[in-house]
Amino acid sequence: MEIKNQKTKWENKLKETEKKYLPRPIRFTTLSDMDVLDLGTPLDLESFDYLKDLGFPGEYPYTRGVQPNMYRGRLWTMRQFAGFAGAAETNKRFKLLLQAGQMGLSTAFDMPTLMGYDADHPKSKGEVGKCGVSISSLEDMERLFDGIPLGEVTTSMTINGPAIVMMAMYFAVAEKQGVPREKVRGTLQNDILKEYIAQKEWLFPIKEGVKLVIDTVEFCTKHYPNWNTISISGYHIREAGATAVQELAFTLADGLAYIEASLKRGLKVDEFAPRLSFFFDVHNDFFEEIAKFRAARRMWSRLMKDRYGAENEKSLMLRTHAQTAGVSLTAQQPHNNIVRVALQGLAAVLGGTQSLHTNSMDETLALPTDETAKIALRTQQIIAEESGVAHIADPLGGSYFIEWLTNKTETQALDYIKRIDEMGGMIKAIERGFPQSEIANSAYHYQRQLEKKEKVIVGVNKYQTEEPKQTINTLYIDRSVEERQTRGLAELRKKRSKKAHEEAMRIVKEAAQNGQNLCDPVLQAVKAYATLGEICDVLKSVYGEYRETGVF
Repeated sequence: MEIKNQKTKWENKLKETEKKYLPRPIRFTTLSDMDVLDLGTPLDLESFDYLKDLGFPGEYPYTRGVQPNMYRGRLWTMRQFAGFAGAAETNKRFKLLLQAGQMGLSTAFDMPTLMGYDADHPKSKGEVGKCGVSISSLEDMERLFDGIPLGEVTTSMTINGPAIVMMAMYFAVAEKQGVPREKVRGTLQNDILKEYIAQKEWLFPIKEGVKLVIDTVEFCTKHYPNWNTISISGYHIREAGATAVQELAFTLADGLAYIEASLKRGLKVDEFAPRLSFFFDVHNDFFEEIAKFRAARRMWSRLMKDRYGAENEKSLMLRTHAQTAGVSLTAQQPHNNIVRVALQGLAAVLGGTQSLHTNSMDETLALPTDETAKIALRTQQIIAEESGVAHIADPLGGSYFIEWLTNKTETQALDYIKRIDEMGGMIKAIERGFPQSEIANSAYHYQRQLEKKEKVIVGVNKYQTEEPKQTINTLYIDRSVEERQTRGLAELRKKRSKKAHEEAMRIVKEAAQNGQNLCDPVLQAVKAYATLGEICDVLKSVYGEYRETGVF
């Protein structure tokens, strides 16, 4: 009662102060437009139960982190998204980053690869190697990881529609290197649902797209125990214009859909759930992002325990990679992006991420140069080694404001999940266009706020300069890459065994027609040097292709 009385007096003082210093009433909100408290106090956490809602790091409900000692025991994995031109060029960048202290590889593929096209396909023209590395065959994948021991590094691959093919190529390279299956470690993004929601890089209809994802879950559960089969990705949902709450809700709802599909396949939750991981965006609102990570862990652990009866603690742990927000980078005054990335990276660490990619300052203009990629990596290393934030787990835990914001984020996200459940789950919701329309509305609302200067982007709608536009050196990919890749494919098709190739492709098609798990047939096909495009074309001949219904 005393706190309430004193707060009332303070609020009266605040109103008088604001009348004096603020020319007009201002609504203080997060980036996602949630109202922010005037001040956090115990009154905002009256029903808060420390052990039930917060607990200790490494213990259910994991609000404070998934490890008891967090970064005292081991720093987060520092990754830099790398991929451009051909396999040989990206291989050099991989080695440069490893020499600079990076702890894991993160592979970006070009648009033709993401869409399941070979480099010599007519639709690939002009795009080969432009936004990532061009990979059309096992031969390319062998060059990509030449001299890199796959039993000693972890590799993340951002690929979705044709993920099963890229995974097979990677496993084939590891096999050629003599790496035992249990030592192959890494993460396949493999989250096709978020493609239908946000990123739009799909190949097959939703049912068949999800079927391929579950094929990989089933196969890796049996044969590759340390491979993360799906990185359930909110990143692209956020980049499309979602709020932090929508990113959280739609990402976890995607995860629940994969759980349901895996259970229908006959898998037991504690067999496959420990190898699921997540991938979140880290935007500019410092405290909102920290609260989002904390709420995500608590929500996932409770959903897994209460809804699916998971008992393995690793099934309850939401392990996540994070990447700073590409959509927040500006072409105007691009050096400001270094500061944005540093703040976003710090928020990810205070939020308890297990892995982090920090964007380079020039990524809004082109793929990163060696210099800007190194600055982005050094940003993480400075946070880790100089700031002191890695010395204690969840240093903001117990903050009245952080706990209130974590609770509010969770409550609003759970409301979305309830609505999706009532629609029959995420697949049904996507078919109705629900998450797509919600994201579109949020993106429009934010754009209107920017135009009215209710939200500020430094150098864009405030603090602009009349000086000439800053020029920085950017990475240029010339057309010789496309010509080289095309020649290489022609040579590959001449020298591979025609008989082995045709037999492998026949088996893939029959397996698809019969509804079998396609992982082993695709693995044998890539070993016969069937190309990405050839395999995807066979699957399209069986499954058809997805056509999106417009959302208005």
